[in-house]
Amino acid sequence: MVSDRSAILWSGGLDSTVLLADELSAGRVVQPIHVRCGLAWEPAEARTMARLLALAPLAGRSEPVITVEVNAQHLYPADHWAVVGRPPVFSSPDEDVYLEDRNRLLISNAAVVCKQRGITRLLLAPLAGNPFPDATLEFFAEMADAMSETLGHPLEICAPYLALRKAEVAQRGMKLGVPMDLTLSCMNPTPDDGHCGACSKCRERFTG
Repeated sequence: MVSDRSAILWSGGLDSTVLLADELSAGRVVQPIHVRCGLAWEPAEARTMARLLALAPLAGRSEPVITVEVNAQHLYPADHWAVVGRPPVFSSPDEDVYLEDRNRLLISNAAVVCKQRGITRLLLAPLAGNPFPDATLEFFAEMADAMSETLGHPLEICAPYLALRKAEVAQRGMKLGVPMDLTLSCMNPTPDDGHCGACSKCRERFTG
């Protein structure tokens, strides 16, 4: 096992991009993983990540993204708002955009990549105030135990920003030189991979 390596569930969003830059600044070899399960914004995420990887502070430092394609039609059918790209409105409560079982899906697939690459540390970037039951330290500890036992491979699951607000993460990103305006945190991106300004993810991004 290689202790100076880590993997990150990366989406090209503000939080996970800052986390990627943070890990690189600590001198680690970082493997970004993008798990795609058929949601409307994932192609825009992939293009965003490609642009970010070509620029400082990621260019020449991060490993290439590993993309994992998962068929999640049993969870998110063809008419689901997240598949067709019609997210709830700007003022929607968090409960309206909760995607059941998504974090388990992301973590379990990323864990397989970690085993294949000999990586024992997987990071995610949920923030303080995240109300969902699959974004708690307890959930991550349970998933780490389950994946370690199931795969026969020790895995630590870390959420280092869980005590931080988005404004604090943004400040951290600016200090690290992350091109914040190129990150994407939106559930209905524009044709040029910009922010729609009308979904609750845009609200979180612009209001902190």
